[in-house]
Amino acid sequence: MTRTNVDKNGTITGGTVQLNEDNNQEDTQIGMTTGLLPAWLGFTGTTNQNGIDVSFTISMQTAVSDNSYHGDGSNGVAGGGQNSTILNRQTFITFGTKEMGTIKIGKDLGIYASDAILNDMTLLGVGAGGVSNGTSQATTFGGIGTGYQYAAWKGQIAYTTPNMNGFQATVGLVHPQMFNVENGDNAAFQDRMGYEAKASYAWTGDVAGKVWVSGASYDITGTADAAGANGDEVTISAWDIGANVNYGNLGVTGYYYDGSGNGITALGLTGLDVQESDTKFKKRDGDGGYVQATYVIPTGTKLGLAYGVSNLDKASGENDSNLIEQQDRWTVGAYHPLTKHLNIVAEYSQIESEAHDNTKNEYDVMSVGAILFF
Repeated sequence: MTRTNVDKNGTITGGTVQLNEDNNQEDTQIGMTTGLLPAWLGFTGTTNQNGIDVSFTISMQTAVSDNSYHGDGSNGVAGGGQNSTILNRQTFITFGTKEMGTIKIGKDLGIYASDAILNDMTLLGVGAGGVSNGTSQATTFGGIGTGYQYAAWKGQIAYTTPNMNGFQATVGLVHPQMFNVENGDNAAFQDRMGYEAKASYAWTGDVAGKVWVSGASYDITGTADAAGANGDEVTISAWDIGANVNYGNLGVTGYYYDGSGNGITALGLTGLDVQESDTKFKKRDGDGGYVQATYVIPTGTKLGLAYGVSNLDKASGENDSNLIEQQDRWTVGAYHPLTKHLNIVAEYSQIESEAHDNTKNEYDVMSVGAILFF
């Protein structure tokens, strides 16, 4: 259950949270919705054939609720009924050995920025997001766009090295993405696959942890729909670095990312501008990061505090004054294991979006719920 308070002073282009007051101009809204993780059911099968470890994974995800008209198509609602979307975020196979490493083929979480979301405490909660005009999103946003970019679920062929005393690396060819340029226009054609890679080192002991770096690169070619930049080519790229360290009941995470043409939320989204004077792509550069601390108290409850911020620069010569410049988030959370597999979650987040023309919008999100693993 989420409760969202909106303090909106104007329109801001880009960013994660674009909530409005409801139709009666009320700024407080409440609803039932899924958290950052959707309802998830996955299947994995493993075997060993001819000395090679082989596996498959397939999963499906649903939202908790929607607000479509629950009827028979009357009152002008075509079809009636509910319109919950079932996602299939994972469909892949893997094969390899401990000596040679592992090859993955199929759809799974992207490589760049994946550790950022997997180490975010709001992965078990809500973070940014909630309800707007009574409508629930399929999932909330966690820290996406307020500290890190969305890794997304992508078709890929990836190779992961063996674990070499804690060091491991992954390189992959990734299905080219469709990138939103501006005003809904897209640059869809690309003449090569995306490149993504990461390397990490993990260690154990009284002070245990992990450090990682990752990066991504995509070539974009403008179409007739790309705000007029038909045929223009540009490369967008991003990299990140992060660390998670645990000592006793204390856990600390620090993360930073930077890029060129990478935008502020998903990689490449709102990362390009097209100017009428020369109809060429101009890159909007983005950077940001988050810090997070958690502590497990004697009751077993994990308490957490996190701050994240994402920044977006204007492109060279751009005059879009209401383009988002910065979006930040404070989150405090409590995550209590009621049983071995069942956690009760409560969070409060405050999100602020600010445009280059100093327009500011604020959102407060309070949530309580439960998450079950089995």
